[in-house]
Amino acid sequence: MVKMRMRSPKYKDEVIASCPFLITDEINFANHNPLHIEIGMGKGNFIINMALNHPEINFIGIEKYPSVAAIAIKKAMEYNLPNLKIIISDIVNLESLLKKKVQVIYLNFSDPWPKKKHTKRRLTSPYFLELYDKLFKDKNLLIMKTDNDDLFSYSINSLKEHGYKIEDINYDLHATNIPNVLTEYEEKFSNRGIKIKYLKASK
Repeated sequence: MVKMRMRSPKYKDEVIASCPFLITDEINFANHNPLHIEIGMGKGNFIINMALNHPEINFIGIEKYPSVAAIAIKKAMEYNLPNLKIIISDIVNLESLLKKKVQVIYLNFSDPWPKKKHTKRRLTSPYFLELYDKLFKDKNLLIMKTDNDDLFSYSINSLKEHGYKIEDINYDLHATNIPNVLTEYEEKFSNRGIKIKYLKASK
């Protein structure tokens, strides 16, 4: 799957400027609950529904494209969730902000970067796994979903080589009883009969 950059919605700047839960320089939840982050939240369906379903957990959705983040923000503003924040940035710029704070990282339908010369850009490459090591508070816990077979195989090997233990793995997530919140891409691919791959890895 190759993600296409969408056109910027007309309301983008207004929505972002008026967002009360946008993080720019400080994480300021009103409690000390566990923090889970989604890297590449897209239009926000997953992170919003996770926050709705788990008020005991704090969530941050991270999206580097403002045009996409604006759509998620507009959706999230309908709910006024105290346990949801959004960051518009590339994860590579957030080490100091998130250092030793994160307990779970979600990677949902990340860009597979299929060309060998782009391997480093994959969110499960050694480059990113080393970055995540600095973000996790204690135990590393990473949960991934994808439609892409090659990215999934690559990720399994990369995680194992980086010291992760694959706790759960499935090549047809929707045929299981694993608790699951759909993303926009997931719903689209599932409706086309494409099987969703899933893994949970810890270190």
